[in-house]
Amino acid sequence: MAESILIIGGGSDIAQVLAEKLIENQFKVTMLVRNPESLNEGISSRVAVVNGDALSPTDLAKAIEVAAEQGDGKISGMAHLVGSILIRPPHAVKVEAFEEVIQTNLVSAFMALSMTCKALLKSGGGRVVFTSSVAASLGLVNHEAIAAAKGGIESMVRSAAATYAKRNIRVNAVAPGLTDTKLSEPITRSEAMLESAVSMIPMKRINQPEEIAETMYWLLSTAPDNLTGQIIHLDGGMKNVRN
Repeated sequence: MAESILIIGGGSDIAQVLAEKLIENQFKVTMLVRNPESLNEGISSRVAVVNGDALSPTDLAKAIEVAAEQGDGKISGMAHLVGSILIRPPHAVKVEAFEEVIQTNLVSAFMALSMTCKALLKSGGGRVVFTSSVAASLGLVNHEAIAAAKGGIESMVRSAAATYAKRNIRVNAVAPGLTDTKLSEPITRSEAMLESAVSMIPMKRINQPEEIAETMYWLLSTAPDNLTGQIIHLDGGMKNVRN
């Protein structure tokens, strides 16, 4: 019986690389996508696509249902890749913009955790993976809004790992530094901003989507069973290493 994985936020670059990796290794994949046209043609024909919003309980329930159907009645895991970036000093951020960052990143992550874990409890357990950021643990200029959202995700991951440890559900997160994706284009397309970002990274390069996807795949599949409540930092040494 094929294991079934739900990817929430399937339109992201990393999500699509992750889907490819899962398919190559015989997993069934369901993707909750707000805009199905954002999917690569080679992906959309090989996964179950649910068109919906990660902040909609109805759409989430539908995605979980479809994923369960793919897995003969149960799901094996979930990856949450819904996110946004807001890099601006607090005095220049309206409350509405801050709330949108919290909703998009943190509230959608909590909803995914809540509803997916309910399904996993019925199926005997599984693995869930969330996306944080180096900004959650390292003070970066003008990152206050996204740091608050991602810091919340990391705290949530640790608490959920404790809550579900005896129920065979493993909860972890990846915390990338700057990654070469569409979401990061406001930074990467500016030579000055990119150079400034790279200068803070000990390895002197930004991440590739494949590196994040590979780590998420590992957490969903072959990572040790006793690995839970962990934040895997994929930041070129930025958090813990000094040049």
